[in-house]
Amino acid sequence: MRVSDAVQEPDEHLRFAVYLDELRRVRDADEVDLVGLVLTDADQSMAQSAVLRHLDRRAADLCLEPSYPSWAESMQLVVLSRPFLTRRLREWSLLRAIALEQPWHQGDLLASSDWLQLKAAAASSTKAMEILAAGGRTKRIRNTARTGLRQRSDH
Repeated sequence: MRVSDAVQEPDEHLRFAVYLDELRRVRDADEVDLVGLVLTDADQSMAQSAVLRHLDRRAADLCLEPSYPSWAESMQLVVLSRPFLTRRLREWSLLRAIALEQPWHQGDLLASSDWLQLKAAAASSTKAMEILAAGGRTKRIRNTARTGLRQRSDH
């Protein structure tokens, strides 16, 4: 961002950009503290949006790694009082369980957000795709799951 751009950006936009940059560069040992600090911002919508982007980026990187459960647990403690962020972490954990063929419940998948259902329908297990092809919340989710199943049967 150029200085001339910064003068015209509202304060929360600048803080958002700074938070994203700091969260992208934070050391693992300092991550919990930084996420907690960001969540103290007076503009809770902006702060939670920045943390959500961070959680999505980190969870995508760690989802299949052995370190994911301890990372998710530490993040869960920081976002505990924020229902949307807590739900997103739970959904990443469900996506992980599906991908690693660990135990999970069909009801949890069907009760999950459109975001998770679409993610699971696009790149998941055959079982999850079958469930979503039949009972996904939206037409887009059902069609994505059906397309994935067709592509698997073609191979």
